[in-house]
Amino acid sequence: MTPLLSGRRFLITGGTGSFGLTMVSRLLRAGAAEVRVLSRDESKQDAMRHRLGDDRVRYYVGDVRDYDSVARASRDIEFVFHAAALKQVPSCEFFPLEAVRTNVLGSANVVDACERNGVEALVLLSTDKAVYPVNAMGMTKALMEKVAQAHSRNNSAARTRVCCVRYGNVMYSRGSVIPLFIDQIRRGVPLTVTEPKMTRFLMSLEQSVELVEHAFHHGQPGDVFIRKADACTIGDLATALCNLFKVPAKFNVLGIRHGEKLYETLASREDLSRAEDFGEFLRVPVDSRDLNYALYFEEGNVNRGDRVDFNSHNARRLVVAEIESLLLALPEVRAQLDAAVTAA
Repeated sequence: MTPLLSGRRFLITGGTGSFGLTMVSRLLRAGAAEVRVLSRDESKQDAMRHRLGDDRVRYYVGDVRDYDSVARASRDIEFVFHAAALKQVPSCEFFPLEAVRTNVLGSANVVDACERNGVEALVLLSTDKAVYPVNAMGMTKALMEKVAQAHSRNNSAARTRVCCVRYGNVMYSRGSVIPLFIDQIRRGVPLTVTEPKMTRFLMSLEQSVELVEHAFHHGQPGDVFIRKADACTIGDLATALCNLFKVPAKFNVLGIRHGEKLYETLASREDLSRAEDFGEFLRVPVDSRDLNYALYFEEGNVNRGDRVDFNSHNARRLVVAEIESLLLALPEVRAQLDAAVTAA
């Protein structure tokens, strides 16, 4: 965070989650005047209040599904990070309309409230599952991106600069597979692996926050920012954790669950045909053409067919030793290892 953000006012929707807690802490260290947390769970808010102990953080009980909740929380706010979402793929498969209400309509409420309240910038958090989506969670996140892009496309004089970030699995975030595997290791039961050859991108929580900060500082209306990431197989990830805890690698293979894919895609060939490469990051600008297509070149983008998607099967593949090093960099994993040693 730059010193320019000192003394500014922020809102984080879904702010009691893993991302929210990390971002709130960073904003406080950067000298924010006020950070508001909007979420439905008053118990998590109370735990966060005691953990942080900082009166610059204000807690709003509400739901992004309710426009008035978002409008109240974003009043007199300068910058908003939208992290509230239904994220679990299987549960969204069984209750797709709930995913629509939160991830699509709730995100539209956030965009509309920010525009009405004159918020300076809004960053919405998306996922690799939004690219070529096959599940309800990914489909609703893809529509969330479209809502953000439509706002910039249809409002040339918009007061709020709206953009998105897209990233893969955040290691040790709430609901991720790493805490599940560690719990199974600690209980001495085989690890429940869906498909050992399945690949996923890996990113630390700090890296995801850095991506959001990059979009916040550099994003133009309608942009989607992507952080390039390494990938690994689920089998290698499980093996690396077993190695760290010094237990035999024993798996129960469940098979691919409802709505899951063998690999995920961070940037489609369509994205890459117009993306700008900034080393660690990709910026995909919005297609700002209107519906009067006759005003534009009829032949379109002739280079699009030469592109290859950036997915977790063709990204740099981490080997087990590299995964172990990456896991050891996570404070949560080190704490669990220390606890395992103490218990022994």
